[in-house]
Amino acid sequence: MCNTLIPAAYQGPADDASALEGRPRKEFPPAPEPLPVPVMDNHTHLDFPDGKAPVGIKAALDAAAAVGVQGAVQVGCDLESSRFTVEAVDTDSRLLGAVALHPNDAPRYAARGGLEAALEEIERLAAHPRIRAIGETGLDYFRTEGDGLAHQEYSFRRHIDIAKRLDLTLQIHDRDAHSDVVRVLREEGAPERVVFHCFSGDEELARTCNEAGWWMSFAGTLTFRNAANLRSALAIADPRLLLVETDAPFLTPHPHRGKPNASYMVPHTVRAMAELTGSDLAGLCAGISENTVRAYGSWM
Repeated sequence: MCNTLIPAAYQGPADDASALEGRPRKEFPPAPEPLPVPVMDNHTHLDFPDGKAPVGIKAALDAAAAVGVQGAVQVGCDLESSRFTVEAVDTDSRLLGAVALHPNDAPRYAARGGLEAALEEIERLAAHPRIRAIGETGLDYFRTEGDGLAHQEYSFRRHIDIAKRLDLTLQIHDRDAHSDVVRVLREEGAPERVVFHCFSGDEELARTCNEAGWWMSFAGTLTFRNAANLRSALAIADPRLLLVETDAPFLTPHPHRGKPNASYMVPHTVRAMAELTGSDLAGLCAGISENTVRAYGSWM
């Protein structure tokens, strides 16, 4: 980590909302050394506040651009955040969007009798030209169990169908469900472009992605000490299928794990990817940028 100061956008006193939420806000980490070639953060949640200072979209993207992160994909995970995403992508040309019902939210909509209506609204929101992906969707066996799993899988299948009919990229949320995620993708017929957001698999899943041409998006979890499976997967991943993300404000990379995350922290993960693969940093950045545009289209 260099001595670059934390971006001004992330400085400020605690706001009143933090007290209402019943948890203390934490300081954002200092900015890392800028990357030699710009990349994009292909998964962030700008509507999830964290840190002591509330940060606007422009300020967040300015802070990212200062360290070589030239764009981001804002990701919705319920109706409220998907609506936010559609509004957000019109505010700054450095932002593209993804909309969906998170797999852990699908059973909640089903329990209220609102799953079908919610899926219909997701499809309407996805018609916006700067919405380039359906996601995050998939399966999560860590937080959902019992009857909720059937609703989760049904929702996943419906999202796959929407992505295919609208020719959008599919952003996968896969937690403790690798084999079933792959099974459903194969049964439904995967969209042309599939991204495993916050790739959490091992060498076996990486080989599956290599064979299918599915992108693997690595997050700050790659830098965690207990992430040997991710490092093994990265070692055999096709470089043409590598992406990078933050999943901000979650999964802050080492050495700042436990602090709020943001798109300006991407360089930590990219440098870890370069070190682990023995890649030239500038070449890896250029490859990631090209891969991201192939996955989502141009930001221009």
